[in-house]
Amino acid sequence: MTITPQQLVAEAKAQIRETDVATAAKLLNEGVLCLDVREPAEYEAGCLPGAINLPRGVVEFRIGEHPAFADKTKPVVVYCKTGGRSALAVLNLQRIGFSNLVSLSGGVEAWGQQGLPLVKDTTRYGG
Repeated sequence: MTITPQQLVAEAKAQIRETDVATAAKLLNEGVLCLDVREPAEYEAGCLPGAINLPRGVVEFRIGEHPAFADKTKPVVVYCKTGGRSALAVLNLQRIGFSNLVSLSGGVEAWGQQGLPLVKDTTRYGG
C-alpha cells in the first residue's frame, strides 16, 4: 500500500507536538533553540530570528555536528515553510534521541501572517 505525502505528514503530526505562532514566539524570546529545516535559498531569503539552518534532507545526518544541538534534551522549535517538513524532521529527530522538540504549525508562512519579523542571517547556516 502506498500513501500520499500529505498522509505521511499527517501520520508524523499524530506522533509529535506542534505549537502555534504565539507560543513559538514566546519560546524563542526565552532563548529556546530554533531549527529551520528549509532549503538554504529559502533560509537566506528570510528566517526566524536566531534560527539555525539544517535542511530537511540532511538534518538527521548533520545535527550531531552542530554544537548547539549537543544536548538532545534542550527544547527546540523546528519550522519549515508550512509545517510539513518540520513535522517529518521532528518525528525522525525524536527517533534518534531528541526529546524536547516542537514543530511550528503553519511554518514560516503562519509566522509572517502574524506580522512577526523575518531576518536575513546567513551566518547560522549549518547544512
